[in-house]
Amino acid sequence: MTQSNANQRGPMGKRAANFGGGRSVEKAKDFKGTMLKLLTYVGQHKIAVFLGVAFAMCSVIFNIVGPKVLGQVTTKLYEGLVAKVSGTGSVDFDWIGRTLLILLGLYLASSACNLIQGWLMTGVTQRICYRMRRQIAEKIAVVPMSYFNGHSKGDVLSRITNDVDTLGQSLNQSITQLITSVTQVIGVLVMMLSISLPLTGVTVLTLPAAAIIMVVMIHFSQPYFREQQQVLGAVNGIIEEDFAGQNVIQVFDRADAAVAEFDEKNDRLFISGWRSQFLSGVMMPLMGLVGNMGYVGVVVVGAQLALTGSATPGDIQSFIQYVRNFTQPVQQLGNVSNTLQSMAAATERVFEFLEAPEEQQAVEAQVPAVRDGRVEFSHVRFGYTPDKTIIHDFTCAAEPGQTVAIVGPTGAGKTTLIKLLQRFYDIDGGSLKVDGVDVRDWDRAELRSQFAMVLQDTWLFSGTIRENIRYGRPDASDAEVEAAARAARCDHFIHTLAGGYDFEINEEGTNLSQGQRQLVTIARAFLADRPALILDEATSNVDTRTEELIQRAMDALMQGRTSFVIAHRLSTIRNANVILVLRDGDIVEKGTHEELLAKGGFYAELYNSQFEEA
Repeated sequence: MTQSNANQRGPMGKRAANFGGGRSVEKAKDFKGTMLKLLTYVGQHKIAVFLGVAFAMCSVIFNIVGPKVLGQVTTKLYEGLVAKVSGTGSVDFDWIGRTLLILLGLYLASSACNLIQGWLMTGVTQRICYRMRRQIAEKIAVVPMSYFNGHSKGDVLSRITNDVDTLGQSLNQSITQLITSVTQVIGVLVMMLSISLPLTGVTVLTLPAAAIIMVVMIHFSQPYFREQQQVLGAVNGIIEEDFAGQNVIQVFDRADAAVAEFDEKNDRLFISGWRSQFLSGVMMPLMGLVGNMGYVGVVVVGAQLALTGSATPGDIQSFIQYVRNFTQPVQQLGNVSNTLQSMAAATERVFEFLEAPEEQQAVEAQVPAVRDGRVEFSHVRFGYTPDKTIIHDFTCAAEPGQTVAIVGPTGAGKTTLIKLLQRFYDIDGGSLKVDGVDVRDWDRAELRSQFAMVLQDTWLFSGTIRENIRYGRPDASDAEVEAAARAARCDHFIHTLAGGYDFEINEEGTNLSQGQRQLVTIARAFLADRPALILDEATSNVDTRTEELIQRAMDALMQGRTSFVIAHRLSTIRNANVILVLRDGDIVEKGTHEELLAKGGFYAELYNSQFEEA
């Protein structure tokens, strides 16, 4: 998959995602579509959402009634004081006391409803985040390898962590605020109309100004919210890359270059974050200004109405509270719009990954009845990109039990053949069959279960040595794990470690030497005991003596199994049944070790050059 945005190389030479540039900022591609997709997630919790919305509305209603009741208390107290001063009556404190208790009950009920809706909505949003993270984790296992050629690991991690967190926090705030704000605007409007139509008209006049401010701020801030999420993914990619390769950065004195590249991305993150937050922050003061203008209008008109007797002091006091209650949700709606922008940008990135192309399973996936490891390449043609073919016309057959060695200079296509064999990529032409069935017709999982792999780049996870070896066959017993370790010649060094097989390997296995890590992965392949083997420079990181011991074990392991061996040390493949010599994606020579040496061709040149260099 290619991206429209250019990619840059980081200080480690890897591809680092580069999103946008300068002021050329991209808006959310499909705000409405993204929100509709998100609603399908919310809809799966409709009962909890419905109850949360109901309790939120009840909380607002109880709260809205309060100012009206308080206004009646104010009027009653004012009239009682006036009557007392004139000697015609007194203040009815009993009625005022009962009414204030009712008012207290309303506010307590409002708080209780608000607490319940918060509990319900938090549960909904966290379940949605949990589901999305799980879907992303499952998606990683089914996206084609080509996807990761155009996306840095840090960017994918950012979608799992930052974007999902932003989505969860924003969703929890925005749904509740949206419902309560709309309910409060409608409820307060009704209460204001019940008090005074002229005063309501003055307040409503402020709405167009608030709407204009909100639309303008959304228009200018939305692009920066999206860029902020994108550049954050790029920053995470650089951090992940530089952390993993810190030793190489230090050796080649590239720390300043690494910091400079990080600073460039960090500056863009600062600019986009500052602009988005500043523009969203400006909205609230402007909305407050509009609200204060409404206050002034209500005070002026209310004073005139009070002088003419058209409104009581309690009505004016209630209305002033309602003006605050009216402008506050309008301001909250503006805040919700900012939250929705941030949520839309994050959600869109999550859905972009969830909707990425997946590895295609055959319509009627096949699993051969006889699985003995026969492999046939017939006129295979392949390129990672349409404009650059790497494998031009590759034909080869590996019979069950044969060892096929693949040699050639760097970039000849050796590792690419292995990736095609496991269908990490699909061929562009020709056919590739395993046990007589085209790999495109195989069940993917079953096809890959045919092979055990040992690669030059070791992969170990945090856990014990026993657990890392057992990864090859989870149901293996401890005795089988230890037998595989002995076969791989790593039992001895394991017993020298604290805890032996229960020694804890740290992240990326850095508390083991490179050779020890390689031996553990070889033991894993022994334990897997599969019909076919793929050995890609499996002994490249061990010393000569250990290599010789491992080679003996490999020879025993490869008996009766189809084995593909990629090697640069040509001395390790002398016993291969057939050696394929690749150059620029084509087989230029084919034969046994002795036959190829006798020809005195390219293989002989490669073989002799190794001893000359030594």
